[in-house]
This record gives sequence, C-alpha cells and structure tokens, in this order.
Amino acid sequence: MPRYKLIIEYDGSPFCGWQLQENGASVQGALEDAVKAICGEQVRVHGAGRTDAGVHALGQVAHCDIAKHFVPGRFRDGLNAHLRPHPIGVLSAEVVPDTFEARFSAKKRHYLYRISNRRANLALDIGKVWRLPRPLDADAMHEAAQRLVGKFDFTTFRDTECQARSPEKTLDQLDVIRDGDAVNIVTSARSFLHSQVRSMVGSLVWVGEGRWNADDLQKALDARSRAACGPVAPPDGLYLVRVDY
Repeated sequence: MPRYKLIIEYDGSPFCGWQLQENGASVQGALEDAVKAICGEQVRVHGAGRTDAGVHALGQVAHCDIAKHFVPGRFRDGLNAHLRPHPIGVLSAEVVPDTFEARFSAKKRHYLYRISNRRANLALDIGKVWRLPRPLDADAMHEAAQRLVGKFDFTTFRDTECQARSPEKTLDQLDVIRDGDAVNIVTSARSFLHSQVRSMVGSLVWVGEGRWNADDLQKALDARSRAACGPVAPPDGLYLVRVDY
C-alpha cells in the first residue's frame, strides 16, 4: 500500500483548525473527504502540525496510505479538484517509504507571525495579519526575543490545555524583523507547545509597546506560570511556513 506525502497550503480562517472537530469544518476533514472522493476509501490524513482555528499554512506536510496507486501529479490534481471551493491547495504529492511520518519524522518546524504596524485599516490582509496601530520598537522586540532562544521550560507560554508531556522545548530561532509597516516574527524549533508561538508574540508586542523590557520577558519565562504571560496574539497572523525532514 503506497504512502503519499503531501505539501499543503491553506487559509485557516474558515476552519476550526487542522484537526477533526465535532463543532466545525477542519482542514484534515476536508482532505479526507477529497481522498475518499477520489479512491472510495475512508483514510486518515496525518499532519505535521495541528494548527489552531484561524492559523494558516504555506507548507503544511501530511501523509496518508491508500490502496490505489496514482501517478503523484494526478493524485495532487485530483485532490485539488475535490477540495474546491475550500481555501486549500495541495502543492505536491509524492510516494514515500512507509517509515515516513509527517509528524514524528519532522526535524524542524518553521513559523512566521505577521504584524501590520500601521494606523490605516486593512483592505487586502483582513484575517491574514494582526493589525496594531500603535508604534512598535522592533529592535527592542528582537533583542528581548533572544532571551527565549535555547532550551527552557516554556510553561509560561504554554496553553493550559496543552497535552505535551513536557514543557521543555528548544527554540532554535526567534527573530523580529521590520519591513516598512510590517513586523515579521520568524521562529523555528523541532516542535512547539500548544499556543507557544502566539503566546511569545503577544509578550513581545508588550516589549515593542514599551510596557515590558527584555528583563520583564526573562522574568515571565523564569516564572514558569501561565499567569505571567502577556496577551496571546490572535491566530490571524500565524503561518506554518515549512517542515524539515
């Protein structure tokens, strides 16, 4: 039975997240419906990351096992045909060894958080960025962000419903980059805790606004308490960019 690796992009706005839910449409559910429409099989599509409601993806990775053999390009095109009108695009499909696991074989995950730091209303990026009209000091945000790079107990930046066995994670990168009115936060790690990126972004915004400095962010990390976290950034600006294997 061949195993197919899929690379997928999607607008997370209309979905309750990647994972199947009883209370709404999910990206996983839409993909599984498309697979069933093509080959008549009800199969599980496993993703590399369980993105939350409203979170987007430029390069989500998934795998599924189906009995029918397809030319990978035709499988991709067939999935895209049955995914309409969902805002989901299967960018590629390839046959991989049955030892490949989209989630557990991943070596690193890369996320981008987009902030629009301007007073004007959004027109083209509604639901795609976090608009903050107050000026942000991106340099101060970047300097403070380096306090979070490394291996730490990230309990402060962990959702209370997170199911990870340990709050310890190793953050390889957390960069804050200004480009005109855009403030982009780029982060990479092997894996993240539930809501970790959005929690870190919200706290960094407090630094950018001058409410906190780098030492305050350090104190929040050291507190190992969810109560010490700043606001959780909305899902609109978060993108799963790439997964490395």
